[in-house]
Amino acid sequence: MFAQTAPSVPQAVEILTPQPQSVVVPPDSLNFIAGGPEKWTSPEGLSSSLQIVLLLTVLSLAPAVLLMTTCYVRIIIVLGLLRQAIGLQSLPPSQVLTSVALFMTLFVMAPVWMRVYDDAIVPYTDPAIPMTLEEAYDAGAAPIRDFMARQIDVAGNHDDVHLFYGYMRPDGPLPTTFDEVPIRVLLPAYILSELKTAFLMGFQIYLPFLIVDLVVASVTISMGMLMLPPAVISLPFKLLLFVLVDGWRLVVQMLMDSFGTIGA
Repeated sequence: MFAQTAPSVPQAVEILTPQPQSVVVPPDSLNFIAGGPEKWTSPEGLSSSLQIVLLLTVLSLAPAVLLMTTCYVRIIIVLGLLRQAIGLQSLPPSQVLTSVALFMTLFVMAPVWMRVYDDAIVPYTDPAIPMTLEEAYDAGAAPIRDFMARQIDVAGNHDDVHLFYGYMRPDGPLPTTFDEVPIRVLLPAYILSELKTAFLMGFQIYLPFLIVDLVVASVTISMGMLMLPPAVISLPFKLLLFVLVDGWRLVVQMLMDSFGTIGA
């Protein structure tokens, strides 16, 4: 019987170490990788790339455009001015005010969005109804145009429309109906009208709290309490006044009345 010799340490390491395997790359993939930049910079590749960039741009701007074409701007500004009028810098928190503004926006804009869904999305996704993308866009934009035009008309801010329309067509006659106003003029005019309306409502909210501040300041000065800030004393009285008159309901009711008939 012959004695079986054990392999040396280098031989054992060589046996236990897995041998690298060669990777076979198909020639077609090499040709694709080598010719990729040429294909990407071709007219067809640039066209598809521009479409992707345009789609990503639209998706990134969609939330801002969606909020700017709704009543969200007016609501959030009025609620922010209310918080400043009371004298509470961080209460209610910004997240709470944003949530209230979003829920009220959903309530006000629900009929408009339902019209967009019924007039544009349902026919466009139905194979039995021949509708192009341009026709679907026009049908979906019509309810939003009607809402913005109605809010401008209710607020009486027709001068805002004339302002932007005059810059677009300096020598042309001013429009007599909102149907003659293009969407690129109606959008900035609507935002300007909403800002103006929100600040006017904020002024009305500020007045009662300003009176409380004046009364408290005059009392503290007459009593010689010059070292005590009047805002510290007036804050409890403003909170008490706001709670006694059911201020949240009054503010929300004022906002809802400013939008007119919701279902229209």
